[in-house]
Amino acid sequence: MTQDKKLTGELRRQRILDILKKSAEPLTGTMLARETGVSRQAIVQDIALLKARNEPIMATPQGYLYFRTPATRLPRRVIACRHNFEDTEKELNILVDNGVKVLDVIVEHPIYGEINGSLMIETRLDVKRFMNKVHKDKANLLSSLTGGVHLHTVEAENDDQLDAACRELEKEGILLNQDV
Repeated sequence: MTQDKKLTGELRRQRILDILKKSAEPLTGTMLARETGVSRQAIVQDIALLKARNEPIMATPQGYLYFRTPATRLPRRVIACRHNFEDTEKELNILVDNGVKVLDVIVEHPIYGEINGSLMIETRLDVKRFMNKVHKDKANLLSSLTGGVHLHTVEAENDDQLDAACRELEKEGILLNQDV
């Protein structure tokens, strides 16, 4: 019987992988639970097991995403920013309004070292959803650990979009000492 349960778990995890691989959009744990007939907590455990096997699954604020290496690499850079909580939405909107996708946020913690959080924000709707979740959950941003200083890995279709976004962030006093 234990063998059957393990097989069922393996089949379920394979089904989760198949669903994620077919989706271009992040999928919530609740949606995956509904598709596989288990609880959301079971999905969280299954995702942890899949990630432990080096499956490239990314947990984003919008849900789980199977990370595909793009065939053509878009221009990407890491930018250093500093702002208070109130300017978070302004920062993110400046980036997405310039056609820039915000892949993550990174802070350097004195005890834990580098802490990285996946964002995958590329539209104003994504920004709005992110900010709504922050407010609803009364969550602290990672940058609150470092006095507002943080890094973002960003990408765009071309360097001109990245440059324009950096110029606008610099004009707003958000970008830290970067050459634009």
